[in-house]
Amino acid sequence: MALRNVTARLGNKLFPLLCSTSKLLHSHATSFGFKHVNEEEKARMVGDVFTSVAESYDFMNDLMSAGLHRLLVSMLNPFPGMKHLDVAGGTGDVAFRILENINRVKQRGLRDVFEDTLEAETRIYVCDINPNMLNVGKQRALEKGFGEDGCLVWVEGHAESLSFQNDSMDGYTIAFGIRNVTHIEKVLSEAHRVLKPGGRFLCLELSHVGIPLFKELYDYYSFSVIPYMGELVAGDRESYQYLVESIRRFPAQEKFASMIADAGFQKVEYENLVGGVVAIHSGLKI
Repeated sequence: MALRNVTARLGNKLFPLLCSTSKLLHSHATSFGFKHVNEEEKARMVGDVFTSVAESYDFMNDLMSAGLHRLLVSMLNPFPGMKHLDVAGGTGDVAFRILENINRVKQRGLRDVFEDTLEAETRIYVCDINPNMLNVGKQRALEKGFGEDGCLVWVEGHAESLSFQNDSMDGYTIAFGIRNVTHIEKVLSEAHRVLKPGGRFLCLELSHVGIPLFKELYDYYSFSVIPYMGELVAGDRESYQYLVESIRRFPAQEKFASMIADAGFQKVEYENLVGGVVAIHSGLKI
C-alpha cells in the first residue's frame, strides 16, 4: 500500500513535467534567454520585448556596446546609388549613418553627369519584424530630415524569409539582431540569397569575452548593471535581462564564423572589439 501511494505521488508530480517536456519537443524547443520555450512562443516573446524597449533601444545599445556599433558603417564603405538592406534595424540607427556617409561622399565633389542618376537610385531598406520599432525609426527619420527623397524604405518583414529578389542588394547589415531570431542558419541563407555577387555581409553582435578577469567584470556589468539601467531608463528590467541572457546563448565567434561560411559566404572573418564584448563578422558573396 505504501509503495502504491509513493508511486502515485511521484506519478502526479512527474506527469505534468513529462507532458510539458513532450510539448516542447513536439513543437521544436528553442531558447529565450536562459529559458526553453517552443518556437512559436519565442517569436511572440521576442516581439513583446522589442515592443517594450523600442523607444529606448538605441540608447541602451550604446550602454551595452559602448557605442561600438557605429564602426559597422565605416567598414561598409557606402556609395551613392547603392542598394542596401539593414535587417532588424527598425529604429533606423544604422540606416541613418549609411545615408550620412553617402551624403559626405557626394559633398566631397562627386559632381558629374551621373550624380543625379546615382542619387535617385540610392535605396536603403530598413527591414524589421516589429512594427513598433519601425514606427520609432520613421518618426526619427522625419525629425532628422532623412528619406524625403525616397531613398529610405521601411519594410515590415522577417529576417528568415525576406521579400527581396535574388541578387538585388549591394550590402547587407544586421546589428544586434541575429541572436534574437529562431533559426540563425535561415537568416544567413537569406542574406546570401539577396546579395549581389560581390556584395558584403556585415553582422555586428554582442559576443563572448575570452579574457578571464575581464569576463568576470563584464558578467557583473551585464547581469547587474544593464538590467538595472533598463529598469531606470525604460522601466523594464525583464526585457533587458533577456537581452543579456540572449548574448550568452549566442554561438561563440568561431562557431558563428563557420555558420556564415556554411551559408555560402567567402572570405569570412571577424574582429573582436573590447576583448569580445562586440564582434564584427563579415563575408563576401562571390
